[in-house]
Amino acid sequence: MIKLYILLGGNLGDKQKVFSEARAKLGQQVGTITNQSVLYETEPWGFESDDIFWNQVLEISTALSPEEVLLQTQQIEHELGRIRKANQYDSRVIDIDILFYGDQIIQTENLVVPHPRIQERKFALVPLSKIAPELIHPVFQKSIRQLLEECTDSLKVEIVTDTMS
Repeated sequence: MIKLYILLGGNLGDKQKVFSEARAKLGQQVGTITNQSVLYETEPWGFESDDIFWNQVLEISTALSPEEVLLQTQQIEHELGRIRKANQYDSRVIDIDILFYGDQIIQTENLVVPHPRIQERKFALVPLSKIAPELIHPVFQKSIRQLLEECTDSLKVEIVTDTMS
């Protein structure tokens, strides 16, 4: 079994329902969720939107290959109403990103792991640091805690207080 870290993100629709369904589907189709961060409200990164994002990191124990995980997460996004647009940064119902797959470094046409911009994004680092602060980034050889301390991203990342996670 491999320890997988996944980031959920979304800013459209009934976020509580979508995130709950995403967690359920990931648990059924990808592996056992062994840990999860609380939900965070975050400002859009890379574009402007009036709709605040929710983000959450899940730790999953999986027997799937990285490519199988990618196929399952893309299928789940589709089932939950994700419509991929030409613009990479846009509002969306759900986004499921693979942050880490064990300590593997993967670079294929369809998949780059660890996530190539995690070190630039507080919306990923903050929730990840709450459940895996000592996880070592296999490319930078730094802990998630260190990457968060060095991150220059100044966008808001706050715990969601109006719902149960």
